[in-house]
Amino acid sequence: MRRILLLLLFVAGSIGLTAQSAEQLDPPSRAWKASWITHPTAPLRDPIVLHFRRSVDLPAVPTSYIVRASADNRFILYVNGKRVGDGPARGDLTHWRYEKFDLAPLLHAGANLITATVWNFGVYAPLAQMSDRTAFLLESEATGDASISTPNGWQVEVEPGQTPLPRSTLSYITYYASGPGEQLDASQYDWKWQEGDKGTEGQRDKGAATGQWVKPGDPMRDSAFPGTNKAHSADVTGDNPWGLVPDELPHMEYATTDPAKVVRATVSKGESVPGKPGQISASVTAAHSQFEGFPSESGTVPPHSHVALMLDRKALTTAYPQLTVSGGKGAKIRLTYSEALFDDKFHKADRDALDYTDAQGKKHDRKAAGLNDLFLPDGGQHRTFEPLWWRTWRYLDLDITTGDEPLTLESLKAQFTAYPFEERAKLTTGQADLDKIWEVSWRTARLDAHETYMDTPYYEQLQYIGDTRIQALISYTVGGDDRLGRQALEAFNTSRIPEGITRSRYPSSLPQNIPTFSLLWIGMLHDWWMYRPDPTPVKESLEGTRSVLNWYAQYEQPDGLLKKTPWWSFIDWIIKGELASYSANGESCVTTLEYLGALEQAADLEQAFGDPHIAQQHRERAGHVRSGLTSQCWSADRKLLADNPDRKDFSEQANILGVLYDVIPKDQQADVLQRMLPIQPGETPNGMQSASHYFRFYLARALDHAGMGDQYLKSLDAWRSLLPLHFSTWPEQPGDTRSDSHAWTAHPIYDLLTLVAGIEPASPGFKSVRIAPHLGDLRSLTASFPHPDGDIRVEYGWTPEKPDSQIKGGSTFHATITLPRSLSGTFEFDGTSRELKPGVNRIEVPMK
Repeated sequence: MRRILLLLLFVAGSIGLTAQSAEQLDPPSRAWKASWITHPTAPLRDPIVLHFRRSVDLPAVPTSYIVRASADNRFILYVNGKRVGDGPARGDLTHWRYEKFDLAPLLHAGANLITATVWNFGVYAPLAQMSDRTAFLLESEATGDASISTPNGWQVEVEPGQTPLPRSTLSYITYYASGPGEQLDASQYDWKWQEGDKGTEGQRDKGAATGQWVKPGDPMRDSAFPGTNKAHSADVTGDNPWGLVPDELPHMEYATTDPAKVVRATVSKGESVPGKPGQISASVTAAHSQFEGFPSESGTVPPHSHVALMLDRKALTTAYPQLTVSGGKGAKIRLTYSEALFDDKFHKADRDALDYTDAQGKKHDRKAAGLNDLFLPDGGQHRTFEPLWWRTWRYLDLDITTGDEPLTLESLKAQFTAYPFEERAKLTTGQADLDKIWEVSWRTARLDAHETYMDTPYYEQLQYIGDTRIQALISYTVGGDDRLGRQALEAFNTSRIPEGITRSRYPSSLPQNIPTFSLLWIGMLHDWWMYRPDPTPVKESLEGTRSVLNWYAQYEQPDGLLKKTPWWSFIDWIIKGELASYSANGESCVTTLEYLGALEQAADLEQAFGDPHIAQQHRERAGHVRSGLTSQCWSADRKLLADNPDRKDFSEQANILGVLYDVIPKDQQADVLQRMLPIQPGETPNGMQSASHYFRFYLARALDHAGMGDQYLKSLDAWRSLLPLHFSTWPEQPGDTRSDSHAWTAHPIYDLLTLVAGIEPASPGFKSVRIAPHLGDLRSLTASFPHPDGDIRVEYGWTPEKPDSQIKGGSTFHATITLPRSLSGTFEFDGTSRELKPGVNRIEVPMK
């Protein structure tokens, strides 16, 4: 199932580690020499943080020093106290990834200390984290005395000072699947664990409170058979659960970013001063203004004080916060991370708003709410809190209570992390609103892409098929990078259950089935087939498409419609009720429409790589299904497709899909879409359920399919309306949304490039290109597009320029199109078609 990529550049992060070339990427299977290790007596499935260490003496600095590391759940690897990287990238136990690093840049002649923090949050772990038990693995290519492969020479200790916080500590209760907040109790933490062994084995380093370094043990305690901890590749039978595969993704970015700036500093009223209950000392009052310069300037919180600092970085980020303090024994610092601020009813508003006015006209501060961490200083100097997992925030609230000692806030820093996408595509229109929509869409796409795609970086961090299909297309077209998309396709194929369908999200320790998402997975495979030159992921998944469609076939009724299937047939979020809806006899038109699309897409894939007879069967089934949709779902009165055969419920979603898959006749598609366009997300005119921001991705495809691409820019009003509210990323759904950063709402960046600039594949593997711009009222546009063979560049404009925004007859449209290498294709505009050849193509089209 695994393959060697033709090109893989490992991003080294903030310490400049040597990039690994394609030749250095591991094959899918290798012979392992190292063994898994863990603490010999600590619980292995309960929440725990472990430190591992190993010293090695080197006569000279090697030119390279390659290691492979993994852990269950996670590790952070260090050399001589400096961070190397982390991992492993998430997968399942039968596809457990390991990371590859070159440690040479951080090594020196003489004694070196290799260390790792390994943690397992047990029942508090994020749902995306699959696990068996706490363990660590490291294998070095060096042999003899220079080898540091586990287990030989390693030591381990339990770290009691860093623990997960229970979900009850969340200050905003909603569906939350991400990892927990963390508590760092500085009085219990081993601050010298990176300094090496300064005592005998069995004693904790001087200055630490509890714990001890011991020789590691075998994590397979439940087996009496020797050698059960020996590492093995996924295609080799072993005696432990971790089937190892190389991580084919680059290392995640780890780079300095702006943490935020103080926008509000307050002292709680009524905090006690010794000897004067209910009063606030002058020194505390002075602190109110003292922290306005933080974090660029340090500040001190006096004893027995309560200070709240609200920091705003103006745009959402995913990063590791690093808060450094001195003194303050007995203090408590609660860090709360928030995408937006809330009123007392947990409602959001303008994302810049720091306060709100109640019904009586009184102003109140808006509050940060959600995930929080707790830092308990011990009075020591230069203590730094950094969570083991990254956080998501625009607003960061520091709530600080001091005891008998003053607390100095020395610094607050942040290290941005995400998949290292580059914004290779560019688009310029001269329109400020479109530039901002592009910017916000790209930020949303970036923050929702890590070692898997994520629906939301705050609340769930789960890779769902519905979101991922859109995210992958953005990756191919804007980033020119398909590695994360390949990972997702393989993960969903791996997730298939015995019944035949995929899981709706994967990896996930909590199984969830949304059968309609399995249909979208087939669409995602079809997208790959069109956009990417390597068909391997499609070929590997072809059997999976058959099992999905065979599962659906058992629910196909004689009239061609699907009856209600098990689990959750989600289509889209709507304001009232649930979509899909079902008729009195349990049939649905809208789920059947998604089934129709998958049948047609699977037929294409079978024809290209599989069995032509199965392709024909898919097409025959599609014909039968289309006939049933036409006869059972079309309302002659409303000239619309209904959601079910009772013809009482109607939605944009059904009619968008009806156009896209030609259930609605060609000569009626424009009329239907014209009636859809004015409807904004969250509206329900005449009982018509509106498409959310997510489902308007399919509206864009339907407009293109119906020859109405020039209407697309009007459909962006749903995004334009969010700009005055100062969203820095796009929300999950209209109205009082839960998530402020949801991947599926970022699709305008893809639409602008492929529909407006008009750059799309004309044949599978993007072996040829079709360029068909839909500029609406735009006067000019320039764009670049990262094709697998090199950049495609387009420049559009008119002469003479018109004084208004309407381009009418009498002007000439000019296009300069530059194609790479051997790429050729066609240009289509205003009813004309021209051949495109490699190199520069200059085209003039007189306007009719």
